[in-house]
Amino acid sequence: MSDTLITIVAILLAAVLMFIFPLLSVSERSDDISQLSVASATAEFVDNSRAIGKITMDNYTTLISKINATGNSYDVELEVKVLDENIGKKSAWTQGTVIGENVYYSVYTSQIVEVLKDKGVYTMKEGDIISASVKNTNKTLSQTIRGVFYSLSGSDVYS
Repeated sequence: MSDTLITIVAILLAAVLMFIFPLLSVSERSDDISQLSVASATAEFVDNSRAIGKITMDNYTTLISKINATGNSYDVELEVKVLDENIGKKSAWTQGTVIGENVYYSVYTSQIVEVLKDKGVYTMKEGDIISASVKNTNKTLSQTIRGVFYSLSGSDVYS
């Protein structure tokens, strides 16, 4: 009777070692590749937009299609910090030609996409700063498997 129990435990342990851990390893590798692909596409989009001084609808849709090609869903957040040149002169300056401090105000994704839909292009000027952040919104296979392992071990915290 005890030999049967040990055999069953050994078979279950072998199944976990032969199938679950390799599956976890492959799914983690897939997540790493997806992350690298998304980071590369985002950097390329920001560099292109900064180089030409505008965000075009074609560049934006190319970014969206490249990151969606990974099979995951993402939330893309764009921010353009627009340079608002304060033309007021400070009285503390001794020269009359010195202009006051430069201030930035932010334009976010919804406003940028609205301009892209209307005009097809969002134009920036010299001194503007563009940033993009992409966040995964779905649970990948790797996250699901890790979640199962963490729940079996008694810890419900894994993201």
